Amino acid sequence: MKRRTQFLCAGLAVAAVALTVTATWIDKIAMSYAEPMAPAFYKMQSISSRDAFARGRYLVKAADCAACHTASGGAPFAGGVKLESPFGTFYGSNITPDREHGIGAWSAGDFYRAVHDGVTPHKHLYPAMPYTSYRQLSATDIAAMYAFLMAQQPVNLAIPAPILKFPYNLRFGVRFWNMLFLKGTLPDASSGQSTAWLRGRYLVNALGHCAECHTPRDAFGQLDKTKPLQGAALARIAAPDITPAGLARRGWNGSDLQAFFSGGIAPQGSAFGDMYPVVHLSTQYLTHDDLNAISTYLLGDHAAAPKHASPAPEDAAALTLGRNVYLAVCAGCHGADGAGKPHIAVALQGNSTVSQSDPHNLIVALLDGIAAQDFPKGESMQEMPGFAQQLSDAELVELVNYLRVSAGGQRADVTADAVAALRP
Repeated sequence: MKRRTQFLCAGLAVAAVALTVTATWIDKIAMSYAEPMAPAFYKMQSISSRDAFARGRYLVKAADCAACHTASGGAPFAGGVKLESPFGTFYGSNITPDREHGIGAWSAGDFYRAVHDGVTPHKHLYPAMPYTSYRQLSATDIAAMYAFLMAQQPVNLAIPAPILKFPYNLRFGVRFWNMLFLKGTLPDASSGQSTAWLRGRYLVNALGHCAECHTPRDAFGQLDKTKPLQGAALARIAAPDITPAGLARRGWNGSDLQAFFSGGIAPQGSAFGDMYPVVHLSTQYLTHDDLNAISTYLLGDHAAAPKHASPAPEDAAALTLGRNVYLAVCAGCHGADGAGKPHIAVALQGNSTVSQSDPHNLIVALLDGIAAQDFPKGESMQEMPGFAQQLSDAELVELVNYLRVSAGGQRADVTADAVAALRP
Protein backbone atom coordinates (compact mmCIF):
# COMPACT_ATOMS: atom_id res chain seq x y z
CA MET A 1 0.00 0.00 0.00
CA LYS A 2 2.86 2.36 0.87
CA ARG A 3 4.58 1.73 -2.48
CA ARG A 4 1.27 2.22 -4.31
CA THR A 5 0.83 5.54 -2.55
CA GLN A 6 4.36 6.56 -3.49
CA PHE A 7 3.70 5.69 -7.13
CA LEU A 8 0.45 7.67 -7.02
CA CYS A 9 2.19 10.74 -5.55
CA ALA A 10 4.98 10.48 -8.11
CA GLY A 11 2.45 10.17 -10.90
CA LEU A 12 0.58 13.23 -9.71
CA ALA A 13 3.84 15.17 -9.51
CA VAL A 14 4.79 14.21 -13.06
CA ALA A 15 1.30 15.13 -14.27
CA ALA A 16 1.51 18.52 -12.57
CA VAL A 17 4.91 19.22 -14.18
CA ALA A 18 3.59 18.10 -17.58
CA LEU A 19 0.55 20.34 -17.25
CA THR A 20 2.73 23.29 -16.27
CA VAL A 21 5.13 22.75 -19.19
CA THR A 22 2.22 22.33 -21.60
CA ALA A 23 0.54 25.44 -20.21
CA THR A 24 3.73 27.47 -20.65
CA TRP A 25 4.08 26.26 -24.24
CA ILE A 26 0.46 27.12 -25.01
CA ASP A 27 0.90 30.51 -23.37
CA LYS A 28 3.89 31.30 -25.61
CA ILE A 29 1.84 30.44 -28.67
CA ALA A 30 -1.04 32.61 -27.42
CA MET A 31 1.35 35.50 -26.83
CA SER A 32 2.63 35.25 -30.39
CA TYR A 33 -0.93 35.72 -31.64
CA ALA A 34 -1.87 38.50 -29.21
CA GLU A 35 -3.53 41.49 -30.85
CA PRO A 36 -0.86 44.17 -31.39
CA MET A 37 -1.00 47.15 -29.07
CA ALA A 38 1.56 49.44 -30.60
CA PRO A 39 -0.48 51.08 -33.41
CA ALA A 40 -3.23 52.22 -31.04
CA PHE A 41 -0.71 53.41 -28.48
CA TYR A 42 1.21 55.42 -31.05
CA LYS A 43 -2.07 56.85 -32.29
CA MET A 44 -2.75 58.06 -28.76
CA GLN A 45 0.54 59.93 -28.79
CA SER A 46 -0.91 62.29 -31.41
CA ILE A 47 -3.52 63.37 -28.86
CA SER A 48 -2.47 66.01 -26.35
CA SER A 49 -1.62 64.71 -22.89
CA ARG A 50 -4.49 66.74 -21.45
CA ASP A 51 -7.00 65.18 -23.86
CA ALA A 52 -5.62 61.69 -23.28
CA PHE A 53 -5.86 62.18 -19.50
CA ALA A 54 -9.46 63.45 -19.70
CA ARG A 55 -10.51 60.65 -22.02
CA GLY A 56 -8.81 58.05 -19.88
CA ARG A 57 -10.42 59.40 -16.72
CA TYR A 58 -13.88 59.13 -18.29
CA LEU A 59 -13.21 55.60 -19.52
CA VAL A 60 -11.85 54.45 -16.16
CA LYS A 61 -15.01 55.75 -14.50
CA ALA A 62 -17.22 54.14 -17.14
CA ALA A 63 -15.34 50.86 -16.60
CA ASP A 64 -15.97 51.16 -12.82
CA CYS A 65 -12.32 50.43 -12.00
CA ALA A 66 -12.51 52.13 -8.60
CA ALA A 67 -15.10 49.65 -7.28
CA CYS A 68 -12.52 46.84 -7.18
CA HIS A 69 -9.28 48.81 -7.01
CA THR A 70 -10.01 51.48 -4.37
CA ALA A 71 -10.59 50.23 -0.82
CA SER A 72 -12.80 52.13 1.60
CA GLY A 73 -10.56 54.80 3.14
CA GLY A 74 -7.69 53.79 0.90
CA ALA A 75 -5.74 55.66 -1.75
CA PRO A 76 -7.28 55.80 -5.23
CA PHE A 77 -6.57 52.66 -7.27
CA ALA A 78 -4.21 51.24 -4.63
CA GLY A 79 -6.24 48.03 -4.39
CA GLY A 80 -7.13 45.92 -1.39
CA VAL A 81 -10.88 45.63 -1.96
CA LYS A 82 -12.03 42.25 -0.66
CA LEU A 83 -13.99 40.33 -3.28
CA GLU A 84 -15.83 37.26 -2.04
CA SER A 85 -16.83 34.57 -4.52
CA PRO A 86 -17.99 30.93 -4.52
CA PHE A 87 -14.39 30.00 -5.40
CA GLY A 88 -12.71 31.90 -2.55
CA THR A 89 -11.57 35.43 -1.74
CA PHE A 90 -9.88 37.78 -4.17
CA TYR A 91 -8.37 41.21 -3.48
CA GLY A 92 -8.47 44.08 -5.96
CA SER A 93 -4.95 44.73 -7.22
CA ASN A 94 -2.85 47.88 -6.96
CA ILE A 95 -3.08 49.67 -10.33
CA THR A 96 -1.24 52.85 -9.36
CA PRO A 97 2.07 53.53 -11.18
CA ASP A 98 4.11 52.14 -8.27
CA ARG A 99 6.91 50.09 -9.81
CA GLU A 100 7.09 47.47 -7.06
CA HIS A 101 3.46 46.68 -6.23
CA GLY A 102 1.53 48.47 -8.96
CA ILE A 103 1.77 48.82 -12.74
CA GLY A 104 4.55 51.41 -12.87
CA ALA A 105 6.92 49.02 -14.63
CA TRP A 106 4.34 47.99 -17.22
CA SER A 107 4.51 49.16 -20.81
CA ALA A 108 1.37 50.17 -22.69
CA GLY A 109 1.48 46.76 -24.34
CA ASP A 110 1.66 45.03 -20.95
CA PHE A 111 -1.40 46.94 -19.80
CA TYR A 112 -3.23 46.04 -23.01
CA ARG A 113 -2.54 42.34 -22.53
CA ALA A 114 -3.73 42.47 -18.92
CA VAL A 115 -7.01 44.15 -19.86
CA HIS A 116 -7.59 42.30 -23.13
CA ASP A 117 -6.18 38.85 -22.38
CA GLY A 118 -5.90 38.66 -18.58
CA VAL A 119 -2.13 38.21 -18.73
CA THR A 120 0.34 40.44 -16.86
CA PRO A 121 4.13 40.46 -17.30
CA HIS A 122 4.36 38.02 -14.38
CA LYS A 123 1.20 35.90 -14.28
CA HIS A 124 -2.21 35.05 -15.60
CA LEU A 125 -5.02 36.92 -13.90
CA TYR A 126 -7.99 35.08 -12.50
CA PRO A 127 -11.22 35.95 -14.33
CA ALA A 128 -12.40 37.78 -11.22
CA MET A 129 -10.78 40.59 -13.21
CA PRO A 130 -13.42 41.02 -15.96
CA TYR A 131 -11.12 40.71 -18.95
CA THR A 132 -13.77 38.39 -20.38
CA SER A 133 -15.77 41.60 -20.96
CA TYR A 134 -12.93 44.13 -21.26
CA ARG A 135 -11.43 42.27 -24.21
CA GLN A 136 -14.13 43.94 -26.32
CA LEU A 137 -12.60 47.36 -25.55
CA SER A 138 -10.85 49.13 -28.40
CA ALA A 139 -7.06 49.28 -28.23
CA THR A 140 -7.27 53.09 -28.37
CA ASP A 141 -9.53 53.22 -25.32
CA ILE A 142 -7.24 50.87 -23.40
CA ALA A 143 -4.30 53.13 -24.26
CA ALA A 144 -6.21 56.16 -22.92
CA MET A 145 -6.97 54.30 -19.67
CA TYR A 146 -3.29 53.45 -19.35
CA ALA A 147 -2.36 57.12 -19.85
CA PHE A 148 -4.74 58.17 -17.06
CA LEU A 149 -3.64 55.50 -14.58
CA MET A 150 0.06 56.20 -15.18
CA ALA A 151 -0.59 59.84 -14.21
CA GLN A 152 -1.92 58.86 -10.77
CA GLN A 153 -0.03 59.05 -7.51
CA PRO A 154 2.06 55.88 -7.00
CA VAL A 155 1.19 53.96 -3.83
CA ASN A 156 3.68 51.42 -2.48
CA LEU A 157 1.14 48.95 -1.12
CA ALA A 158 1.34 45.16 -1.37
CA ILE A 159 -1.98 43.36 -1.88
CA PRO A 160 -2.74 39.96 -0.31
CA ALA A 161 -2.74 36.94 -2.59
CA PRO A 162 -6.14 35.37 -3.29
CA ILE A 163 -7.33 32.71 -0.88
CA LEU A 164 -8.95 30.07 -3.04
CA LYS A 165 -10.25 26.54 -2.69
CA PHE A 166 -8.61 23.62 -4.46
CA PRO A 167 -8.33 23.30 -7.44
CA TYR A 168 -8.97 27.00 -8.13
CA ASN A 169 -5.75 27.91 -6.30
CA LEU A 170 -3.75 26.30 -9.15
CA ARG A 171 -3.22 29.42 -11.20
CA PHE A 172 -1.82 27.64 -14.25
CA GLY A 173 -5.33 26.24 -14.77
CA VAL A 174 -6.46 29.71 -15.90
CA ARG A 175 -4.60 29.13 -19.18
CA PHE A 176 -6.84 26.18 -19.98
CA TRP A 177 -9.91 28.06 -18.72
CA ASN A 178 -9.11 30.83 -21.22
CA MET A 179 -8.72 28.34 -24.04
CA LEU A 180 -12.19 26.98 -23.35
CA PHE A 181 -14.17 30.04 -22.36
CA LEU A 182 -12.46 33.27 -23.41
CA LYS A 183 -14.16 34.65 -26.51
CA GLY A 184 -13.97 37.89 -28.44
CA THR A 185 -17.57 38.96 -27.91
CA LEU A 186 -20.52 38.42 -25.60
CA PRO A 187 -24.06 37.58 -26.75
CA ASP A 188 -26.64 40.35 -26.83
CA ALA A 189 -29.63 40.37 -24.52
CA SER A 190 -31.56 42.79 -26.71
CA SER A 191 -31.83 43.62 -30.39
CA GLY A 192 -31.17 46.81 -32.30
CA GLN A 193 -29.08 48.58 -34.91
CA SER A 194 -29.39 52.26 -34.00
CA THR A 195 -26.34 54.36 -33.18
CA ALA A 196 -27.50 54.58 -29.55
CA TRP A 197 -27.98 50.81 -29.34
CA LEU A 198 -24.51 50.11 -30.74
CA ARG A 199 -22.91 52.58 -28.34
CA GLY A 200 -24.93 51.07 -25.50
CA ARG A 201 -23.70 47.60 -26.38
CA TYR A 202 -20.11 48.84 -25.99
CA LEU A 203 -20.89 50.56 -22.67
CA VAL A 204 -22.87 47.63 -21.20
CA ASN A 205 -20.98 44.61 -22.55
CA ALA A 206 -17.44 46.01 -22.60
CA LEU A 207 -16.81 49.05 -20.39
CA GLY A 208 -19.55 48.47 -17.84
CA HIS A 209 -18.97 44.68 -17.87
CA CYS A 210 -22.57 44.21 -16.68
CA ALA A 211 -22.60 40.55 -17.69
CA GLU A 212 -20.01 39.72 -15.03
CA CYS A 213 -22.66 40.14 -12.32
CA HIS A 214 -25.96 39.90 -14.22
CA THR A 215 -25.30 36.73 -16.25
CA PRO A 216 -25.45 33.36 -14.45
CA ARG A 217 -22.34 31.18 -14.40
CA ASP A 218 -21.77 27.50 -15.01
CA ALA A 219 -19.77 24.98 -13.00
CA PHE A 220 -16.32 26.32 -13.91
CA GLY A 221 -17.21 29.95 -13.29
CA GLN A 222 -17.71 30.77 -16.96
CA LEU A 223 -20.57 33.00 -18.07
CA ASP A 224 -23.62 31.08 -19.26
CA LYS A 225 -23.86 32.72 -22.65
CA THR A 226 -27.27 31.18 -23.31
CA LYS A 227 -28.73 33.45 -20.61
CA PRO A 228 -27.19 36.91 -21.11
CA LEU A 229 -28.12 39.42 -18.38
CA GLN A 230 -30.79 37.11 -16.95
CA GLY A 231 -29.57 37.60 -13.38
CA ALA A 232 -27.17 35.79 -11.04
CA ALA A 233 -26.71 35.29 -7.31
CA LEU A 234 -22.97 35.69 -6.76
CA ALA A 235 -23.30 37.97 -3.74
CA ARG A 236 -25.65 38.33 -0.79
CA ILE A 237 -27.78 40.66 -2.91
CA ALA A 238 -28.41 38.91 -6.23
CA ALA A 239 -27.96 40.79 -9.49
CA PRO A 240 -31.44 40.88 -11.07
CA ASP A 241 -32.59 40.07 -14.58
CA ILE A 242 -31.91 43.14 -16.74
CA THR A 243 -33.04 41.75 -20.08
CA PRO A 244 -35.70 43.78 -21.93
CA ALA A 245 -38.39 41.36 -20.77
CA GLY A 246 -37.14 41.33 -17.18
CA LEU A 247 -36.98 45.11 -16.98
CA ALA A 248 -40.42 45.55 -18.56
CA ARG A 249 -41.95 43.09 -16.09
CA ARG A 250 -40.72 45.28 -13.24
CA GLY A 251 -41.98 48.52 -14.77
CA TRP A 252 -38.75 50.01 -16.16
CA ASN A 253 -38.67 52.41 -19.10
CA GLY A 254 -35.84 54.38 -20.68
CA SER A 255 -36.24 57.61 -18.70
CA ASP A 256 -36.46 55.75 -15.38
CA LEU A 257 -33.32 53.75 -16.18
CA GLN A 258 -31.45 56.97 -16.98
CA ALA A 259 -32.62 58.54 -13.72
CA PHE A 260 -31.47 55.44 -11.83
CA PHE A 261 -28.01 55.35 -13.40
CA SER A 262 -27.44 59.09 -13.02
CA GLY A 263 -28.85 59.56 -9.53
CA GLY A 264 -29.35 56.14 -7.95
CA ILE A 265 -33.09 56.60 -7.48
CA ALA A 266 -36.10 56.01 -9.73
CA PRO A 267 -39.80 55.28 -9.19
CA GLN A 268 -38.81 51.60 -9.05
CA GLY A 269 -36.57 52.14 -6.02
CA SER A 270 -32.99 53.02 -5.10
CA ALA A 271 -29.63 51.38 -5.77
CA PHE A 272 -28.42 49.13 -2.95
CA GLY A 273 -26.07 46.20 -2.49
CA ASP A 274 -23.31 46.06 -5.09
CA MET A 275 -25.21 48.45 -7.37
CA TYR A 276 -24.85 51.32 -4.90
CA PRO A 277 -21.09 51.82 -5.50
CA VAL A 278 -21.62 51.35 -9.25
CA VAL A 279 -23.79 54.47 -9.31
CA HIS A 280 -21.45 56.43 -7.01
CA LEU A 281 -18.19 55.50 -8.68
CA SER A 282 -19.25 55.05 -12.27
CA THR A 283 -22.62 55.70 -13.85
CA GLN A 284 -23.34 59.09 -12.27
CA TYR A 285 -20.39 60.49 -14.25
CA LEU A 286 -21.59 59.33 -17.66
CA THR A 287 -22.85 61.82 -20.22
CA HIS A 288 -26.53 62.14 -21.03
CA ASP A 289 -25.91 60.56 -24.42
CA ASP A 290 -24.16 57.56 -22.89
CA LEU A 291 -26.91 57.09 -20.31
CA ASN A 292 -29.44 57.14 -23.12
CA ALA A 293 -27.32 54.61 -25.01
CA ILE A 294 -27.23 52.26 -22.02
CA SER A 295 -30.99 52.38 -21.56
CA THR A 296 -31.48 51.90 -25.31
CA TYR A 297 -29.29 48.80 -25.34
CA LEU A 298 -30.87 47.28 -22.23
CA LEU A 299 -34.41 47.75 -23.55
CA GLY A 300 -33.67 47.32 -27.26
CA ASP A 301 -34.48 49.64 -30.12
CA HIS A 302 -38.14 48.64 -29.86
CA ALA A 303 -38.72 48.56 -26.11
CA ALA A 304 -41.67 46.65 -24.73
CA ALA A 305 -44.22 48.66 -22.78
CA PRO A 306 -43.46 48.50 -19.05
CA LYS A 307 -45.91 46.66 -16.88
CA HIS A 308 -47.28 48.14 -13.70
CA ALA A 309 -47.74 45.88 -10.71
CA SER A 310 -51.27 45.34 -9.47
CA PRO A 311 -52.32 43.31 -6.43
CA ALA A 312 -52.31 39.59 -7.11
CA PRO A 313 -55.64 37.78 -6.72
CA GLU A 314 -55.21 36.48 -3.19
CA ASP A 315 -57.63 36.10 -0.31
CA ALA A 316 -57.44 39.48 1.46
CA ALA A 317 -58.12 37.87 4.83
CA ALA A 318 -55.09 35.62 4.38
CA LEU A 319 -52.88 38.71 4.11
CA THR A 320 -54.18 40.50 7.21
CA LEU A 321 -51.36 39.19 9.40
CA GLY A 322 -48.79 40.43 6.92
CA ARG A 323 -50.34 43.89 6.79
CA ASN A 324 -50.32 44.02 10.59
CA VAL A 325 -46.59 43.25 10.59
CA TYR A 326 -46.07 45.90 7.89
CA LEU A 327 -47.94 48.56 9.88
CA ALA A 328 -45.90 47.70 12.98
CA VAL A 329 -42.39 47.82 11.51
CA CYS A 330 -42.48 49.41 8.02
CA ALA A 331 -45.24 52.02 7.79
CA GLY A 332 -43.40 54.59 9.91
CA CYS A 333 -40.93 55.16 7.07
CA HIS A 334 -42.62 53.78 3.95
CA GLY A 335 -46.11 55.08 4.81
CA ALA A 336 -49.28 53.14 5.54
CA ASP A 337 -49.98 52.88 1.82
CA GLY A 338 -46.36 52.14 0.83
CA ALA A 339 -45.95 55.45 -1.02
CA GLY A 340 -42.60 56.16 0.66
CA LYS A 341 -41.27 59.45 2.01
CA PRO A 342 -38.70 61.72 0.30
CA HIS A 343 -35.22 61.56 1.89
CA ILE A 344 -36.42 58.79 4.21
CA ALA A 345 -37.62 55.67 2.39
CA VAL A 346 -38.49 54.62 -1.15
CA ALA A 347 -41.97 53.75 -2.35
CA LEU A 348 -42.87 50.06 -2.24
CA GLN A 349 -45.71 50.11 -4.75
CA GLY A 350 -44.13 48.97 -8.01
CA ASN A 351 -40.72 48.70 -6.36
CA SER A 352 -38.37 46.68 -8.56
CA THR A 353 -37.15 44.49 -5.68
CA VAL A 354 -40.66 43.81 -4.40
CA SER A 355 -41.92 42.93 -7.87
CA GLN A 356 -39.14 40.45 -8.70
CA SER A 357 -40.45 36.94 -9.20
CA ASP A 358 -37.56 35.64 -7.09
CA PRO A 359 -38.04 36.91 -3.51
CA HIS A 360 -34.33 36.50 -2.64
CA ASN A 361 -33.40 40.20 -2.52
CA LEU A 362 -36.56 41.25 -0.70
CA ILE A 363 -35.97 38.64 2.01
CA VAL A 364 -32.29 39.60 2.37
CA ALA A 365 -33.14 43.32 2.60
CA LEU A 366 -35.66 42.63 5.37
CA LEU A 367 -33.22 40.37 7.25
CA ASP A 368 -30.07 42.51 6.89
CA GLY A 369 -31.42 46.02 6.45
CA ILE A 370 -29.86 48.66 4.22
CA ALA A 371 -27.31 51.23 5.40
CA ALA A 372 -28.08 54.95 5.12
CA GLN A 373 -27.46 56.10 1.57
CA ASP A 374 -26.39 59.45 0.14
CA PHE A 375 -27.08 59.73 -3.56
CA PRO A 376 -26.02 62.20 -6.23
CA LYS A 377 -28.17 65.31 -6.77
CA GLY A 378 -28.76 65.80 -3.05
CA GLU A 379 -31.04 62.81 -2.49
CA SER A 380 -30.65 60.44 0.44
CA MET A 381 -32.34 57.56 2.21
CA GLN A 382 -32.27 56.84 5.91
CA GLU A 383 -30.94 53.58 7.31
CA MET A 384 -33.36 50.68 7.06
CA PRO A 385 -32.95 48.37 10.05
CA GLY A 386 -32.74 44.63 9.59
CA PHE A 387 -35.40 42.47 11.23
CA ALA A 388 -33.50 39.21 11.55
CA GLN A 389 -33.59 39.42 15.35
CA GLN A 390 -36.92 41.21 15.69
CA LEU A 391 -39.16 39.04 13.53
CA SER A 392 -39.61 35.27 13.43
CA ASP A 393 -39.56 33.26 10.23
CA ALA A 394 -43.34 33.08 10.32
CA GLU A 395 -43.70 36.86 10.71
CA LEU A 396 -41.23 37.53 7.91
CA VAL A 397 -43.11 35.14 5.64
CA GLU A 398 -46.34 37.05 6.31
CA LEU A 399 -44.61 40.37 5.65
CA VAL A 400 -42.86 39.24 2.47
CA ASN A 401 -45.99 37.71 1.03
CA TYR A 402 -48.06 40.77 1.89
CA LEU A 403 -45.58 43.05 0.11
CA ARG A 404 -45.31 40.79 -2.92
CA VAL A 405 -49.07 40.60 -3.34
CA SER A 406 -50.07 44.16 -2.47
CA ALA A 407 -47.15 46.07 -4.04
CA GLY A 408 -45.37 43.68 -6.38
CA GLY A 409 -48.11 41.82 -8.23
CA GLN A 410 -46.62 38.45 -7.17
CA ARG A 411 -48.12 35.40 -5.49
CA ALA A 412 -48.01 34.75 -1.76
CA ASP A 413 -45.81 31.68 -2.22
CA VAL A 414 -42.80 32.39 0.01
CA THR A 415 -42.27 29.77 2.73
CA ALA A 416 -40.61 29.75 6.13
CA ASP A 417 -37.89 27.49 4.73
CA ALA A 418 -36.98 30.16 2.14
CA VAL A 419 -36.58 32.75 4.90
CA ALA A 420 -34.63 30.42 7.20
CA ALA A 421 -32.22 29.53 4.39
CA LEU A 422 -31.24 33.19 3.98
CA ARG A 423 -30.77 34.09 7.64
CA PRO A 424 -27.21 35.39 8.25
